[in-house]
Amino acid sequence: MTEDHNNRRRVVVTGIGAVSPLGLNAEQSWQAVLAGKSAVAPITVFDASTFPVRFAAEVKGYSAADHVQARQARRVLSRAAGFGVGAAKMAWADAGLGDDADGDRVGVILGSCLTAPTLPESNAWCRIHDEKIPPENAQEDPFGFVRRASHTGTSQIAAEVGAHGPTVSVYVACASGTQAIGMAARAIRRRDADVVLTGGYDSMISEWYIILFSLINALSTRNDDPPRASRPFDTARDGFVMSEGAGVLVLEELSHAQARGASIYAELLGYGSSLDAYRITDSPPDGQGAALAMRRALDDAGLAPQHIDYINAHGTSTRDNDLSETRAIKAVFGDHAYRMPVSSTKSMTGHLISAAGGLEAAFAALALRDGILPPTINLETPDPECDLDYVPGKARPRQISTAMSNSFGFGGSNGTIILRRATGPSAREPEAVAP
Repeated sequence: MTEDHNNRRRVVVTGIGAVSPLGLNAEQSWQAVLAGKSAVAPITVFDASTFPVRFAAEVKGYSAADHVQARQARRVLSRAAGFGVGAAKMAWADAGLGDDADGDRVGVILGSCLTAPTLPESNAWCRIHDEKIPPENAQEDPFGFVRRASHTGTSQIAAEVGAHGPTVSVYVACASGTQAIGMAARAIRRRDADVVLTGGYDSMISEWYIILFSLINALSTRNDDPPRASRPFDTARDGFVMSEGAGVLVLEELSHAQARGASIYAELLGYGSSLDAYRITDSPPDGQGAALAMRRALDDAGLAPQHIDYINAHGTSTRDNDLSETRAIKAVFGDHAYRMPVSSTKSMTGHLISAAGGLEAAFAALALRDGILPPTINLETPDPECDLDYVPGKARPRQISTAMSNSFGFGGSNGTIILRRATGPSAREPEAVAP
């Protein structure tokens, strides 16, 4: 171990907020996960009728206006950033924080994305630079650049809660949310902040990204049966399902939380990160980078592999990723890998990219609170090489003390966090009912 675990500042989760394809808050999303509901359906945010992939997991019925009062602020928020502001404000309220918080000691560290332009915007840009249209005649959105910038939502969230501490936008593709949570925990341990809003927000359901990921054969093409398209660890898996939303946690230094009588979901014990240094679009077959991130998280937590009770897997439903993650888990946990449940909530939510780690960390914390493990749905014919206990089909009541959450991103970035169930009078009371 590289750190004195007994003397460092302890970090706890005191608030959770979510906007997901399964619900417009954390509890709605969690109940839908426990019920094994799929959020995958035909795309409605643009006309996908001529696209090779015509389905995704969309957030429906959400309005950023419910969370951002100033019209001028809403004008510069992308769809993704609107989700992030809503989830952050829900997490802030859930933690019992208000206007009296010391903003100088509050940070905002979030995984976020660079929003793609719409096709009309892109075509206009191309025509300008080909000099086929004089630039002064181009019909460009004057707020387009600000809206697409990855930091705009993070900055607006800081303004909404009056945060003047460390504010960082993290973009390492699918690992962004988990990396942001780890960075937030370290900021608290270093005494840079006492409270940090962290997690991630994203929306990549657009013409650009559907075309891009279709070209590299990363997306499922199960257009005839969208609800069964995301099927991690199944022999018939054929790619991931694009999704969108936000998952935000309030991390807080333990004594700070106790002093104000906050309720606690879980303690964040460990964080590990690594880079595959392999290929931009593929994980190494042996999962060595993912294994390194998990080992580093265990070391940071001061735990042995057998102390982990459950893993919320990255589990994207792509052939190579599911296999490499399974191999990585076996390499780290040995025989314990076969006794430890592992499940992928992406089977229901699809892949939220930068927001995935935030939402999945929330699900891990709620599993600890309620003593229920979320299932992996659509796992009907397990891949013989993916032979762990993936909690197939139905949620499983089980009291657990520790949970690990994995995120592995395009470009080879890997992130892992470890949470421990809160105990004692400050622990959150269970709310879920076992299916």
